[in-house]
Amino acid sequence: MAGASPASGMFTTIMSAVSALPDDNSARSIFVYPGTYNEQVNITRSGPLNIYGFTTDTTTYTANTVTIQRGVPASVAGSNDLSGTLRIHKDDFRLYNINVKNTFGPGSQAIAISQYGSRVGLYACGFFGYQDTLYANQGTQVYLKSYIEGAVDFIFGRLGSAYFGGNTIAVKGPGYITASGRLSNDNGSCRHILIILPWRNMLKDMNVADVLEDSTIVLAADVVANTANRFFLGRPWGNFAKVIFKNTQIIAPINQTIWSIWNPGDERTDNVFITDYNTTVVGTEAVLSRPSWVKTLNATEARAFNIASAVGNDWAAWVDREYLDRE
Repeated sequence: MAGASPASGMFTTIMSAVSALPDDNSARSIFVYPGTYNEQVNITRSGPLNIYGFTTDTTTYTANTVTIQRGVPASVAGSNDLSGTLRIHKDDFRLYNINVKNTFGPGSQAIAISQYGSRVGLYACGFFGYQDTLYANQGTQVYLKSYIEGAVDFIFGRLGSAYFGGNTIAVKGPGYITASGRLSNDNGSCRHILIILPWRNMLKDMNVADVLEDSTIVLAADVVANTANRFFLGRPWGNFAKVIFKNTQIIAPINQTIWSIWNPGDERTDNVFITDYNTTVVGTEAVLSRPSWVKTLNATEARAFNIASAVGNDWAAWVDREYLDRE
């Protein structure tokens, strides 16, 4: 336990609780009492680990009472990973009902969660930052029924295979939601896959590659002024970027082109597979005008992208299905 009065099996910080665990193959769990924990947490133990935050409703992030926060930028830490408030460098890890924040703000990459493990599940959590909030950089991972907030490239990575389902994505300032850093046309371990699905349809379409499906995109409560029409679904960080949005509801004034190049003169669009299928933009009369390099999918093609194609056919062995089955 973390956050309780120190006694046998109780610790005042999350990191001290993690450090007290044996570095072996035994399965362990940590329960965290309500509170704000001002620390960086680095998880490396070999055995399976679950961390649970206190909540009155495990089905949603809205009742979370536990926050881990730190304000370390990559420019000071020395790398994106080292700036992470929560760093996961292990396989077989689950996090439930905990908010993770990098409070640094604009001006540098500043990671809330840096994820390098396989078979990692993040459930009903909140991830808050500004630039580069969520670093899905390696391994197989799912983010289900969570809240993800940022402004610039705030869901990104190079080698990870990530599936996002039933999440609320909140735009805090002008910028780009995704930045896939895929560097080659491989379909194996070196891919960056993003999938965001709605709860009701999540189990109907089971064959995916790089997809963000049926998410809801909103403006953050403290959104920066003049963000309207100045944010995009994403831009390609790598020249083989692969991102697919499916059945997305955008309740915010997005730029009418939807997608952006990396930078003028450095477009990085030669070999990308980027698309959005069945996108709904609420509350705007703007005519959407996607760039020519954005792909168009029909219904059959769109069904090919799902949780299995993102994180593997063994997903049912390690993903918490309770968060897939709920509507």
